[in-house]
Order: sequence, then structure tokens, then C-alpha cells
Amino acid sequence: MNGEGKSAVELELFLEEEFDRLYARLNGEEERARRIRWGGFFRRSSAFFADLLVLSLLSALLFYLVFVGYSVGLAAHHRSLSSSNLDVLMRIVLFAWISLVSGYFVLFHGMEGRTLGKWLVGLRVVGANQTPITYRQALIRWMGASFSALLGVGLLWILFHPQKRGWHDIMAGTWVIRE
Repeated sequence: MNGEGKSAVELELFLEEEFDRLYARLNGEEERARRIRWGGFFRRSSAFFADLLVLSLLSALLFYLVFVGYSVGLAAHHRSLSSSNLDVLMRIVLFAWISLVSGYFVLFHGMEGRTLGKWLVGLRVVGANQTPITYRQALIRWMGASFSALLGVGLLWILFHPQKRGWHDIMAGTWVIRE
């Protein structure tokens, strides 16, 4: 056998081994993908309602603290709460509440990939290849969820998507999985 014939056989063996390794890796990835259990609409809704309960308690505390702080501030200037300065209090409360709710979802998803509600029902938000999501993805996801909630359809998309992704998940490049 000459040098060319030998190198052709070696090349063929090399390609065969590489193909076998690639085939084994792809089979492993397919097997892993089959084992992923997506967080469905009803499980995610349960988590969201648990989050709403937590946020309701935090909101009540926030409203009380803002009211007390505003009333003390008015008293320091020898004024009391009246209809003329109630609009300022309501703007402060609204800004504080939006900050609380946004911070809750963005920080919890950015830190651990789950809120308290998702933790209770065993869900986690992940990025591609089940990696933790970034705060940027968490913020995009929150803004997308807020927008989708206004339209109403983006969240229902979870019912029909094969990987149970809402529009906000698609925008942020995230998936919700069961642990």
C-alpha cells in the first residue's frame, strides 16, 4: 500500500471517529432536551398568584410607610393631609409601588431565576442551555410581561407554544422549566 492509500484509510478512520463522537454528543443533547419539563400555564399562573400575595403584603407595608412619612413631613411644616396635597401623596405611592413590583421581579429573576412563587411551585427561569439569566434578561422579561399583560394575548401564548414560552420569554431569550 502506498502513502496515498494509507492516508486515505487514516482519513476515513478519523472521519468515522469524529462522526461517532458528534453522533453521541447530539444524542446526549436530544436526551437532555427530552428530559426538560417546561413550566406550563397553570403552574406559572399559580406561581404568579403566590407572588401577588407576597406583593400585596409588601405593598400594604409600603403604602403605610409612605403615608406615615408624608404625614410627618407635612406636620413638620405645620400642614395636614388634605385634598389639595393628596395628589402628591398618590404620585409618590404610585412611583414607590411600581419600583417595588419591578424590583421584585427583576431582582429575584436576576439573582436566582425564580421569585418566591416560582420557588413554591418548583419553577426556574433559565437562559439558553439552561444557564442562569442576567439582570438585563430579567428586565427585558419584566417589561415584555408588562406589555403582554396589557394586550392579554402574550401570556396566553404559553398555552399554545410547544416549549410553553410567553412573548416575554421569547423577547428575553428565556425559558421556564420545572425543577
